[in-house]
Amino acid sequence: MTAEEKYRLLTTSNVKKTISKMAIPTIISMLITSLYNLADSFFVGTLGLEAVGAVGVIFSMMAIIQACGFFFGHGSGNYISRKLGNKEYDDAKSMAACGYFTSIIFGILLTIFGLIFIEPLAKILGSNDEILPFAKQYLIYILIGAPFMCASLVMNNQLRFQGNATYAMIGMASGALLNIAGDAILVPFLKMHGAGLSTLISQIISFILLRIGIIKSSNVKISIKNFKPKLYLYKNIINGGLPSLIRQSIGSIATICLNHVCKTYGTDVIAAMSVVSRITNLPFSIAVGFGQGFQPVCGYNYGAKKYNRVKEGYYFTTLVSFIGISILAGFIAIFAPNLVKLFCKTNNNIENFDYFLDVGVSTLRWHCLSLPLVGLYNPASMLMQTIGKAVKASILSMARQGLFFIPLLFIASSSLSFIKVVQPISDVLTLIISLILTIFVLKEMKENKELI
Repeated sequence: MTAEEKYRLLTTSNVKKTISKMAIPTIISMLITSLYNLADSFFVGTLGLEAVGAVGVIFSMMAIIQACGFFFGHGSGNYISRKLGNKEYDDAKSMAACGYFTSIIFGILLTIFGLIFIEPLAKILGSNDEILPFAKQYLIYILIGAPFMCASLVMNNQLRFQGNATYAMIGMASGALLNIAGDAILVPFLKMHGAGLSTLISQIISFILLRIGIIKSSNVKISIKNFKPKLYLYKNIINGGLPSLIRQSIGSIATICLNHVCKTYGTDVIAAMSVVSRITNLPFSIAVGFGQGFQPVCGYNYGAKKYNRVKEGYYFTTLVSFIGISILAGFIAIFAPNLVKLFCKTNNNIENFDYFLDVGVSTLRWHCLSLPLVGLYNPASMLMQTIGKAVKASILSMARQGLFFIPLLFIASSSLSFIKVVQPISDVLTLIISLILTIFVLKEMKENKELI
C-alpha cells in the first residue's frame, strides 16, 4: 500500500471498520506480549515462591525499559502520523531516525549502569534477602537486552502509527512465542538463568524481525543518514511520548512501592501481588491493543482536520473497550483460584502456599471489579496523546498509579485488607479525572473548523 492509498484509507473509509481492522493485529500483539510476560512467572513457578517473587520484582525494571521504548516510540510515532496526514514526508523521515537511534543509545546506557550497580538495583526494585539471589540471576539478562527492547518498541510503534500494525504484530508476537518456548526448554535445566536467557534471545529476534518489517514495508524508512538530532524533533518526541513515559514509569514506581510495602508481610505476599499484576495486565493490554487501532486513525484525521471522524473513533473505541474488558474481568473473577494456582506449582511450606493463594485470589477479585473502568479512561488518554495534548495526557497518565495509587498505598500500608482495594479505588478516581479532561478536549474539537 502506497502512502497515498494509506492516507485515503485512514481519512475516508468507514471509521469503525478501519479501527477494528487496525486493532486486530495490535490486540493479538498485545495479548501475546502479555502471555510473554506471564510465561516467565508460569515456568519459574516450579522453582518456588521466591522465584515467582523475583520475576515480579524484576518486572518493574522491564517496565522502566519499556517506558523508555514507549517514550521514543509513541513520541516519534505520533509526530510521524500527523506529518503523513499533512503529507510532510521529509519531516517524518527525520523523526523516524531520531526516535530509533536515540532509543538505542539510551538502552545501551541503561545496560552499562544497570550491570555496574546490579545488586543495589535489585534491592531498590523490592527484593528481600530470600528473593535477591534469584532476582540478580534474572536481572542480568534483562539489562543486556535493554537496547534491543527499546529499539523494538520504537519500531513497533512507528509501524503501528503508520497503519502497518500487521508487521508490528509479527515482530513482537514472534519474539513472545519464542520466549514461551525457550522458557519451557531452558528453565528446567538452567533455572532462573534459563528464564532470563530465553527473554534475551526473544528480544533480539523481535528486534531483527521488526527491522526487516521496516525495510520491506511501505513505511517511512529508518536510515542513519536521516539521523540529524534537532531540538524541534526532541521537543515533539517529549510532547507525544511524555504521557507514555509517565504512565509506564509511574507504573514501575508503583510496583516497586508495592514490593517494599509487601516486604513486611513476607515473600508469599510479594509473590501473590506479582501474580495478580501479571493476570490483570492481560485485559489491560487488550484494551491498550484496541486503543492502538484507534491511534493511527486519530492521528491522520486530526492532522487532516477531520475532527468528526476523530470523535466517532473515540466513542467507538471506548464502547468496545468497556464491553470487552467487562466480559474478561468477569471470567477472571470466576476462575481466580485456578488462575493463581497456575503460577506456583511447588512449595515446601503448605501453610505459606495457602496464604499466598488466599491473598492472590481475594486481591484479584477486588481488581476485577474496577477493570472495566480501564476501557472508559484508556481511550481518552490515547486520544489526548495522539493529538498532541501533552499536559492533559500526562495528567491522565499520572492519575491511576501516581496521583492516586502510590499515596493510597502508603496510607494503607498497615493493613493488608486495605492494600488489596487500593487499585480499584485508584481506577474510580482516574475515571473522574478522565471525564473532566475529555469534555474540554471534545469541546475544543467541536469549536475548531472542520475540513470536508
